[in-house]
Amino acid sequence: MAGPGGVILNAVDLRRLLAGPVERAAPALLGWDLVHDDLRVRLVEVEAYAQDEPGCHAFRGPTPRNRVMFGPPGFAYLYFTYGNHWMLNVTAEPEGRGCAVLLRAAEPLDGLDAMAERRPKARRPEDLLNGPGKLAAALALDQTQYGFDLLDPRSPLRLEPGEPPGSLLVGTRIGIAKGKGDEIPWRFADGGRLRWVSRPLQGLSPTGTIGPSPDAGRTGR
Repeated sequence: MAGPGGVILNAVDLRRLLAGPVERAAPALLGWDLVHDDLRVRLVEVEAYAQDEPGCHAFRGPTPRNRVMFGPPGFAYLYFTYGNHWMLNVTAEPEGRGCAVLLRAAEPLDGLDAMAERRPKARRPEDLLNGPGKLAAALALDQTQYGFDLLDPRSPLRLEPGEPPGSLLVGTRIGIAKGKGDEIPWRFADGGRLRWVSRPLQGLSPTGTIGPSPDAGRTGR
């Protein structure tokens, strides 16, 4: 997996990158494979969240629910939302900072039959994983995997190098309330795999044409 400047990342390099600013680490996750037991998917869309902004679960400090966000980078933060969806995040930034990358969408690679059984409403492969709740459901993720080290090769839920994205698209995050960071361009997608990216696609633009820098979300560093 290629990181900034074309440098090839391994798990050690990725953890080091995740220890830096979350908005810089998030796009480096595109193209990585997420593996759960015999299921494998390729990440095509992510969103970054930092403790400084009110759209982040860590904005008000540590709680029993978000405690893993304040630990070391590269660990699984799962939370339950809307009464029926689990969502998977990768923790980021140094220990003590509550930041994470939400895994929004992926391309299915291995185990499509099992994923389809868990997602009976999906009428085509593109609908299996095109949303964070769908991704977690298809991979059978819940609180059981909370706190797993996603960069440990022995973990049943882990990240492994895949293929670099075809191109990088940037936009504002989905579902953020007005005034809670809705203007921050911290949604990142693989422009070469748009068929697998969640909707809406409107607002996603090539890097450098979105307007404010991703650093626009920094309020207290």
